[in-house]
Amino acid sequence: MRSSSAPAVAASGEEVGRDGVRQPGGEVHAWLPGQNQTVCGLALSRTRLRRFPHVRFDYSGTDVLTEADAVGWICPRCLAATVGRRGKEKRGWVRDSPRP
Repeated sequence: MRSSSAPAVAASGEEVGRDGVRQPGGEVHAWLPGQNQTVCGLALSRTRLRRFPHVRFDYSGTDVLTEADAVGWICPRCLAATVGRRGKEKRGWVRDSPRP
């Protein structure tokens, strides 16, 4: 399996949707397909996280979770690690007023 740059979801639980497709539930982490750990460093086998390569990790820090959501917790370390990958433009260091 080749490594992808788009993070997918690894979760502690799963729920089957109305269309019969598995959806993540419980504790949600970002995972790069082809690797054996989450973006924040948790080993998938030791933590028994299920992989969801068909679901992109597109959560943000402003997402509000309610009781009706299958997802109960989004890893803040994974959120911080994936924010830089979502930006269309690359933010670099720029000097505003150079020295003479």
